[in-house]
Amino acid sequence: MAAARAKTPATIDAYIAGCTPKTQSILHRIRNTVRDVAPEAEELISYRMPAFRQGGMLLYFAAFKNHIGMFPPVRGDARLMKAVAPYAGEKGNLRFSLDRPIPYDLIKRIVKLRLKQVTAKAEAEAEARR
Repeated sequence: MAAARAKTPATIDAYIAGCTPKTQSILHRIRNTVRDVAPEAEELISYRMPAFRQGGMLLYFAAFKNHIGMFPPVRGDARLMKAVAPYAGEKGNLRFSLDRPIPYDLIKRIVKLRLKQVTAKAEAEAEARR
C-alpha cells in the first residue's frame, strides 16, 4: 500500500497493484461493484485516489492501513444515510474496516444514489443553460 502513496498512480490498476493482496481483492470487488451499477462511468485517479465520473464525480475510494475509505458523504436519502451511519467517519465520509466484511450491497446502493444525483444535477445545469 505504501507504493500506492509513494508516487501518484496513473490508473486504478496501478493503485490497486500497490496495495496488499488482501486489500487488492477488496478494491477489485469495489471497482466491479461500481462498474455493475455504472458501466459507462469513466475510471480515473483524482486526489491520488481511484474515482469514477459520469456526468460528474460519482465517488472516490481509497485504501488505508485499517480501512477502505469512500467519498463523498452520502446525502439526500434518509434510509441510506441511516444504513451507512455505522460506517461514517470524519465529515461523513465512509470507513469500511478491513477487520469486518465489506458491505458490497450497501456500496451498490450508494453508487445508485450518486448516479441518480449526478445525473439530476447535470440535467438541471443543462436546462439552466437553455
